Amino acid sequence: MHAIHTTDLCKQFKETRAVNDLSFSVEEGEVFGFLGHNGAGKTTTIRLLNGVLEPTSGRAQVLGLSPYSQGEDLRQQTGVLTETPALDERLTAVQNLAIFADLYGVPRNEVKKRVDDMLGQFDLADRGGEKVGGYSKGMKQRLAIARAFLHRPRLIFLDEPTSSLDPISSRGVHDMIRRISQEQGATVFLCTHNLLEAQRLCKRVAVLEKGHLVAIGTP
Repeated sequence: MHAIHTTDLCKQFKETRAVNDLSFSVEEGEVFGFLGHNGAGKTTTIRLLNGVLEPTSGRAQVLGLSPYSQGEDLRQQTGVLTETPALDERLTAVQNLAIFADLYGVPRNEVKKRVDDMLGQFDLADRGGEKVGGYSKGMKQRLAIARAFLHRPRLIFLDEPTSSLDPISSRGVHDMIRRISQEQGATVFLCTHNLLEAQRLCKRVAVLEKGHLVAIGTP
């Protein structure tokens, strides 16, 4: 079954066509790379696939649902890491995750265990009670990924997950992505302009240029 399937997907913003006739499929359980320069249309595509934006034309099906008419149901099954983590730095890691657990409808009697599990999985258990404002960039990124996986989504979108990270932190994020895919069977949609990152992590990649899909295949 396809986790994602699009046909001639387009999005027009006034005079700019950010996504142009985009047709591709992503299989369940694969790490799929979405490559392109800044402004290529990667983030717009993520918003279309999550039902945050409505397409100008074309169709998409994600996890068997329409992002546009069934967006609320779909977003209960997806996780999204934006390029900027957008964490509340005044709160602790535990408090940040607890807030999102409530927003995603995680049963209240499971929240503490779920939060503790995520902090442990992403090597933050010993810092969970500290305010996020004191975290390094790598720690904030790991917390943001933990937040995206808190409700155990079937599909996760990662938008430049290693942007501005040092090599050691980047390697840690790569290890997490592999573990998430292999151990949990989740589908990972990885937006990046880092060719080495795509080669290391992805089963297949698609290359986007100015909204056009110019290539798709193995790294």
